[in-house]
Amino acid sequence: MAMLEWVSGRVFKFVHGNNLVYNTCWEDPRLDRVALQLGPSDTVLVITSAGCNALDYALCEPAHVYAVDMNPRQNALLDLKLAGIRALEFEDFFQFFGRGHHPQAPRLYERCLRRLLPAWSRAWWDRWIKFFHHPQRSFYYRGTSGAFARMMRTYIDRVLRVRPYIDAILDAGSVEEQRAIYERHLKKKFWSPPLRFALRRDTTLSLVGVPRAQRKQVESQYPGGIAQFVQDAVEAVFCQLPLADNYFWRVYLQGHYTPDCCPEYLRPENFQKLKAGLVDRISTHTNSVQGFLEQHTGPITRLVLLDHMDWLSTFRHAELELEWQAIIDRATPDARILWRSGGLQVEFVDPLSVTVQGKCYRVGDLLRYNRELAAELHAKDRVHTYGSFYIADLALA
Repeated sequence: MAMLEWVSGRVFKFVHGNNLVYNTCWEDPRLDRVALQLGPSDTVLVITSAGCNALDYALCEPAHVYAVDMNPRQNALLDLKLAGIRALEFEDFFQFFGRGHHPQAPRLYERCLRRLLPAWSRAWWDRWIKFFHHPQRSFYYRGTSGAFARMMRTYIDRVLRVRPYIDAILDAGSVEEQRAIYERHLKKKFWSPPLRFALRRDTTLSLVGVPRAQRKQVESQYPGGIAQFVQDAVEAVFCQLPLADNYFWRVYLQGHYTPDCCPEYLRPENFQKLKAGLVDRISTHTNSVQGFLEQHTGPITRLVLLDHMDWLSTFRHAELELEWQAIIDRATPDARILWRSGGLQVEFVDPLSVTVQGKCYRVGDLLRYNRELAAELHAKDRVHTYGSFYIADLALA
């Protein structure tokens, strides 16, 4: 088991340390907007991922959004979006990030975007701007999560041959119609033994950012394990929630967004708001959450930690404690913190030890959870692949 843990950890580290992992954010910002209740004096720390949600938060007009990620490629993607907002017209910007392909990508990059990028991001896009230039392969099939999405597209189109039903369910006019298409044409074919086998493999899951520790959490807490969890999550999306505005699943199933089904930053009116000045309220930082907070001099009122603590809890428990110490030291006394987990119940946060004014406390004793609101929002999650969602306020005042 120790050898399996080591090998799995090395694979996950290699995937995350050498690739663009996320080409789109896989957390629903509609929930976050309700949970965060952003105001004009708020300063937000969010793990960058693909940068979509940092842009979404900026549309709420907080004082600043700090996008922090240890993977510089993720920050490079957000840097490219920021440059595009500043330098491109909406039609070209949507062609890049809505359609995932622009026939003039290299030319526009050289003429308009390259000069606006930080040095590391410029060097990276000098090599990889071609991700947007292939007419048959969308940007949303690039990166490791894109590679997984492309494999699923091949499975749908060439193995199962159910593309007409996938397109039909995405365009269905009601949840009832979605459910009928799924039950009649997709359910029996889709969940084949080979697919279930692949879903139980750490190598497969590492492509979409799921470490072995997160898989083991689900395996230990969910009846039927990870494969059943994924099936139940997909069935909730297809049979219980409207797909009309579910851009998370559409972009991976079809390779592009549409003008009516896309992240908020890709809507023309919101693009103009960002271009008019809100884009300047976003900055990227290649660092850990702990490292950024220890170097940052101003207060942070909102923190969005995604699900990265699942991995830290198993492999780097000491670092997780140090991260929470940095949160306690730098966040405002009543800061609000959001995080997600693959597990149905997170039990590793509350016992962590931190120091406040020379006294030792359990993190759980310093948090006020809003479990009712978290449960209400979690049920509406358009992504629906997380086991649990947390909203907690610091109680240091």
